[in-house]
Amino acid sequence: MFDFLNKKKGEPPALPEGTVRRRYSISGRVQGVGFRYRAQYAAQSLELTGWVQNEDDGSVTLEVQGDAQKFGKLFAMIQRSDYIEITGMTEKDCTPDPWERSFSVRGY
Repeated sequence: MFDFLNKKKGEPPALPEGTVRRRYSISGRVQGVGFRYRAQYAAQSLELTGWVQNEDDGSVTLEVQGDAQKFGKLFAMIQRSDYIEITGMTEKDCTPDPWERSFSVRGY
């Protein structure tokens, strides 16, 4: 019914050179401690795009896009909380999305 919302017209915009997209699966004390909102604030501050969401197993998935040199700063900003404790993390490279323009929290 609303297919037109999913269709992107024209050529995709050019991404800045060196743009990287990674998906992280993060475990530890990461749910119920403000992780997703901290991630959103940090990503927006660093001009990164992507999304973050809680998973049923207690982990958090974070997909981030931008300058890979800023990814370390992103995690440093997230962990500046007394409540968040990351004990494990896996990462996977993904194809950058030239249409993405913001960072969002998924699964309220």
